[in-house]
Amino acid sequence: MSDLLSIGASGVRAYQSALTTTGDNIANTGVAGYTRRTSVLAEVTAVNGVAGRNLQGSGVTVTGIARQGDIYRAAAVRTAGADLARTEAGAVWLERIETSLTGSDLGARLTSFFGTARQLAADPTSEPQRAVLLENAKALAGAFTTTGRTLDQSMAELDTEASQAVGELNSLAEALAQANDGLGRVGVGGAAAAQLADRRDLILEQMSALSDINVAIDTLGRATVTMGATGPTLVRGSDAGRVSYARAGGAVTLTLQNGGAFQAFTPVGGSLAGLTEGAGRIFDTRASLNALALDFVDEVNAIQAGGRDLAGLAGQPLFSLADRANPTAIQVSLTDPRGIAAAAVGGGVRDSGNLQLLENMREAHGWEAGLTRLVTGNAAALEQRKLVAGAQIAIRDGAVTARDRLSGVDLDNEAVELMRFQQAYQASSRVIQVARDIMQTLLEIR
Repeated sequence: MSDLLSIGASGVRAYQSALTTTGDNIANTGVAGYTRRTSVLAEVTAVNGVAGRNLQGSGVTVTGIARQGDIYRAAAVRTAGADLARTEAGAVWLERIETSLTGSDLGARLTSFFGTARQLAADPTSEPQRAVLLENAKALAGAFTTTGRTLDQSMAELDTEASQAVGELNSLAEALAQANDGLGRVGVGGAAAAQLADRRDLILEQMSALSDINVAIDTLGRATVTMGATGPTLVRGSDAGRVSYARAGGAVTLTLQNGGAFQAFTPVGGSLAGLTEGAGRIFDTRASLNALALDFVDEVNAIQAGGRDLAGLAGQPLFSLADRANPTAIQVSLTDPRGIAAAAVGGGVRDSGNLQLLENMREAHGWEAGLTRLVTGNAAALEQRKLVAGAQIAIRDGAVTARDRLSGVDLDNEAVELMRFQQAYQASSRVIQVARDIMQTLLEIR
């Protein structure tokens, strides 16, 4: 009789635990990072003291809580996410470069400047036309200044975003070390271990969006994280390193400090890789713009110096630079439109030979074409990134679907499980009731 009661009681306890697990699954449907769980049930065996054999049918017990996760599918999601994050982050800064190059209408201002000079060449004594040329020179100088300033601002914002990303990566590393410590303490197979493993996997996915990582999971579920395939170790057990960010020109340096060791690494995935790439592109674009602006100012001023103004005097510089290290900060130094040196030496006031030299220099140096190459080259790179991002989104979504097909919660399946365990729980309760009834009947016979 006691065996019958024991069997019923074990069933009640076991199926109550299974119902709780199923209820947790239903309650956490759609929660980010939650992995479906199942109660692992096993038959209780008893040992026959006389024969020394295991007797079956002695009840049921819960041996643990199993997470329906897959480390390979989770790794595929992290890899796909890191690739997409790099592409999307890189595209952001390509868009910023595009806005910088086109937002101030620099190309149009440059063309307008030369167009006005050509119109003045048709009537070099026209003071109104000279005034228009001087105003267009001021507009062009302002466009150069604005473009350079916008690129500098973009680089400063990139530095800020990269520093924030590094700070987030360090915070995630500390959180993962804490999760590892908890996993080492609670053991394998319990509800607490499942909850910590969910937190671990969510942290790893968030890390991979910042930088590509390599993950190894030990038998207790603790994660060891290295940067990239062969980079330095960021997290091992309950110890976490710290990443720092620095930039010199267009070169970004990411350094991992772990204990007393410092090791640089270069991410090939995640937003930090996109930021690294963006820093190089902004720097190269700025350098190209600097070279174009410096060449333009020097050549225009040289032509101005080689001609004669409306008073027959040698031309004075049209543009000036306060700092040749920042050649886009152009100012117009000529204040009197009559000072524009339209005539060649000895040509007279109605001569426009010097303006023809300016037109020839325009063709020879190809300033407008150079600016157009900067814009179109950046636009082509941006379009290519968008195409790649589209494909990577599909890959990432496919990886997430494959992972969630195994580890996600399906309400239909959970409803079936809930009914099954409820029926088993009721059956176990009925066994206890039958045992009590039998016991009561036996007592009444006596």
